[in-house]
Amino acid sequence: MIADIISGVLLIGSASLSLAAAIGLLRFPDLMSRLHAGSKPQILGLILMMIAISIQQFHWGVITTLLLIVSLQMATAPVGTHMVGRAGYRTKHLRRSMLYRDELSDAVALAEERDAIEHERR
Repeated sequence: MIADIISGVLLIGSASLSLAAAIGLLRFPDLMSRLHAGSKPQILGLILMMIAISIQQFHWGVITTLLLIVSLQMATAPVGTHMVGRAGYRTKHLRRSMLYRDELSDAVALAEERDAIEHERR
């Protein structure tokens, strides 16, 4: 009985986080904000859902599978988000006025200079 209540609360929390992520993807104005809204709640919502499933199905096979799912999501979601963010930055799909600090501009400028010099050598 208590396990059902805990699982229900965790599933409601997971669904709420998924809903918040969806609303953030629709409502936020620029690429960087949308990436943040889509990645952070998604991982936490998945973790809450997997905990709820593990409470209901407390078997080693299920728990190891859930741990594998969570660990792969935690390893790949930030990398994918980072790559989409860098691609958006390089293709100018962001609002520079919304950045507090642009730490990537110096590295991009150096890379573009290096590419220009290399292109001239050919």
